Amino acid sequence: MCDICFAERGDKAAVETGSYLMPKYDSDGLIVAVVTDFETNEVLMVGYMNGEALKRTLSTGEAWYWSRSRQAYWKKGETSGQVQTVREVRTDCDQDALVLKVTVGGNGGTCHVGYRSCFFRKVDKSVSGDVRLVRTEQEKVSASIRST
Repeated sequence: MCDICFAERGDKAAVETGSYLMPKYDSDGLIVAVVTDFETNEVLMVGYMNGEALKRTLSTGEAWYWSRSRQAYWKKGETSGQVQTVREVRTDCDQDALVLKVTVGGNGGTCHVGYRSCFFRKVDKSVSGDVRLVRTEQEKVSASIRST
């Protein structure tokens, strides 16, 4: 018996339309997690989880990720106060991607460079063909943060 148990990967029908969570991890043992604001559905960030990070998230109600660069678990907001309280977790039909719908503590920021969303720029192609990034958020909510 375990506190949180994921079902073994089933057949296609069980995975795509069934009622059991059967996460499909990539070759590094990770699943992508798209993080959105619970109220507005704004995309805030993208992170990666392994099975243990997903279990910690479901157990605690706060978002945990696997840092690919540090090769370590990190609880979002542990040092910054921008803790992500998970209000809902969704998976896609193949169960190889997650959406975490969260509320963000502290000043509401998510991005380690100080913006509310890591997606604070949009791609803009000019008539001449130049491709540039244009800010969609003008103001930072906090100073840059190294470890969030």
